[in-house]
Amino acid sequence: MARDVHLLPKAHLHLHFTGSMRPGTLLELADKYGVHLPEALSGGEPPKLRATDERGWFRFQRLYDIARSCLREADDIRRLVREAAQEDVRDGAQWLEIQVDPTSYAPRLGGLIPAMEIILDAVESASADTGLGIRVLVAANRMKHPLEARTLARLAVRYADRGVVGFGLSNDERRGFARDFDRAFAIARDGGLLAAPHGGELSGPSSVRDCLDDLGAVRVGHGVRAAEDPRLLARLAERQVTCEVCPSSNVALGVYEKPEDVPLRTLYDAGVPMALGADDPLLFGSRLAAQYELARKHHGFTDAELAELARQSVRGSAAPEEVRRRLLTEIDDWLAG
Repeated sequence: MARDVHLLPKAHLHLHFTGSMRPGTLLELADKYGVHLPEALSGGEPPKLRATDERGWFRFQRLYDIARSCLREADDIRRLVREAAQEDVRDGAQWLEIQVDPTSYAPRLGGLIPAMEIILDAVESASADTGLGIRVLVAANRMKHPLEARTLARLAVRYADRGVVGFGLSNDERRGFARDFDRAFAIARDGGLLAAPHGGELSGPSSVRDCLDDLGAVRVGHGVRAAEDPRLLARLAERQVTCEVCPSSNVALGVYEKPEDVPLRTLYDAGVPMALGADDPLLFGSRLAAQYELARKHHGFTDAELAELARQSVRGSAAPEEVRRRLLTEIDDWLAG
């Protein structure tokens, strides 16, 4: 009998802040603040999304922005992080690196530094409440000016001793060039943060190469389109660059038609480390354990291979050495049954 993937210890390395919200929480907060939610967010079903064209991506962003506008007070932030942690614990995660662009919350929370403090306090208390190890990845938005990214990189480094472990770059990678953000990533790397920009989702293999060459990525958010370039796959495998693969998200956004089209097997067989992630459960309707179920059901991953995926998520994380060792032992125990 197949083992329960909810009990498989794992690390969650690709989860966006607002996108981690429970649908019921969004409804309550919208009601609290008198925010009118479109049917796509209030209907109880994940919205029908396709982001492979400009209009589809714009619609996805608009829904995300509406959801984010319901986070207005420190209590809302605390609730969001606590509930995201509870969901991850239920799915077997023992380590979470949540991704946030604090500039998006700053206007309602009293500025950039207060917003960052509120987020980190929320992370600290959610971690204490749930026992889940939680760290933060500060992400710049590639639709905004690179100077803003530098400001964020300095902010991220300033809070490296308070739980910030990495620096990312999110939003539509078809816009602008990765190299425009090279200074921001240099600031983050010099400050000891890991580089984890998005690439190889809406754009092809070249965007993954840009993440490596221009931004010094040690992890790539998504990265699935690397499967289209065997030489790039070999390079990712050789350098052991972890791809944060989010299968349900890829299908929901139309990057791939069906779950079986997501190139999990191609990446795995090429030796590219993967950390399965849920991306934005609020919009895509599935959380962390469901990604492992998908690998099992649609790609024939055995329990031994699922355990290896969990190990890869732990090795790709910024978890301290003793946490990694404990997790790897617990993954072996899960497999031993």
